[in-house]
Amino acid sequence: MPELSRRHFLIAGTAIAALPTVLGRTGTAFAAKDSPVSLEVATRSIEVNGKAATVHGILQPDGTHGLYTEAGTRFRVRLANRLSEPTLVHWHGLTPPYQQDGVPDLSQPALAPGVAYDYDFALARPGTYWMHSHVGLQEQRLLAAPLIVRDPAEAGLDEQEIVVLLHDFTFRDPEEVLASLRQGGGHAMEMGSETPAMPMGTEQTGMAHSGMAMGGQPSAAMTMDLNDIDFDAYLANDRTLADPEVVRVEAGGRVRLRIINGAAATNFLIDLGALSGELIAVDGHPVEPLAGNRFEIAISQRLDIRLRLPGAQGAYPILARREGEEERTGIVLATKGAQVQRIADRGDAGVPPMGLALERRLRAAAPLASRSADRSIALDLTGSMASYAWTLNGARYGEHRPLTVRAGERVEVTLRNTTEMSHPMHLHGHVFQVVAIDGERGAGALRDSVLVPRNSSVTLAFDADNPGRWAFHCHHMYHMAVGMMTSMEYIV
Repeated sequence: MPELSRRHFLIAGTAIAALPTVLGRTGTAFAAKDSPVSLEVATRSIEVNGKAATVHGILQPDGTHGLYTEAGTRFRVRLANRLSEPTLVHWHGLTPPYQQDGVPDLSQPALAPGVAYDYDFALARPGTYWMHSHVGLQEQRLLAAPLIVRDPAEAGLDEQEIVVLLHDFTFRDPEEVLASLRQGGGHAMEMGSETPAMPMGTEQTGMAHSGMAMGGQPSAAMTMDLNDIDFDAYLANDRTLADPEVVRVEAGGRVRLRIINGAAATNFLIDLGALSGELIAVDGHPVEPLAGNRFEIAISQRLDIRLRLPGAQGAYPILARREGEEERTGIVLATKGAQVQRIADRGDAGVPPMGLALERRLRAAAPLASRSADRSIALDLTGSMASYAWTLNGARYGEHRPLTVRAGERVEVTLRNTTEMSHPMHLHGHVFQVVAIDGERGAGALRDSVLVPRNSSVTLAFDADNPGRWAFHCHHMYHMAVGMMTSMEYIV
């Protein structure tokens, strides 16, 4: 196979970047604790499979895409809107005062074109986070960026940090995509009525989908809604596998992958190929290390994976494979002088539907203090592909009844998915722990986003320690756009 043509590698302080530098040096950190960082929401150009595309971005003045900083500092940012339309950015995974959470009208007004807003709050927790628009369908236009809060205690680690931001991409106007979905343009996957869906992460290479005949033909009558949109491309750091990011690494070196699923509507399976690693954190929060080379990542979730490279020279693809399909994207880790072969953007085997196999195995490294719940809430995930009406407790956002809690309570929320499609559920302003899956209790991972597969339930627990009005929604952007969102409000 021919060697890939490669662009210049990104260096510290440049755009988006799976940056080939040592942890603690990658990206642009806050210049001074008392000086705000300027971020601009603006348009930018990328190339997708040989075709130019104008997308959005969150940029520093020097072109850095996103933010890199440290825990123990303050989040002092001036956000300016350079678009020709209103926008607002949500700091996904952070726990600011609710007035600075970035949800239009719930926490603060949207920023009009040319207007700036100053943010200032403490950064207590390190972790892999991200930022994205919470206005309309702007997130589909790639209005998202990494937000990395490093742990000062790890500054001396001899470890290369590589950030990978995943997206799904369409040349179509997102409003047109949504209109098509509402008119029945979504699609479903036929599943065998006697064969349950196989969770992602349990398949072996070459196996057909659970419930599918070999060759990918539907085998029976039961319908499971899986992917409702086929995209033009799937991106890793703004690039496809036709010209992937190639990150130079050292033979025998240690790498920390920070993988962010910023896709609007796509779950992925992370496939390390010939490498093995340890999953050490999810959604920015440490877990008891879990060894493997395939890890599922739902929309809006993040994975920190630590791996040791082989001592010999070589090139190692890190792939993100689309749930239920053969499409894939990714980056390549390559030692100096290693030949990088072309990688097809479709694999030879599809990825089974995503389940909770990984979630059941995760254990928080520092779980919530043991305590009984003061308040229990049932939240039903409702709707259907046929009508493309996705709701919570049967109500669209704007017609909903807010969930209520009191400061100081331990709250448990049981998410019950009554639909035939999985939903990645995200709670703003709080860190929760997964404490039950389908009624089976356990001390699961700390998170801010959890996938609730079809016809299943997940119970999460959190301490009501951040008073305000908070969004709680499905992070599939098109589901949220039609109403799959509610609010949680503190009462006296």
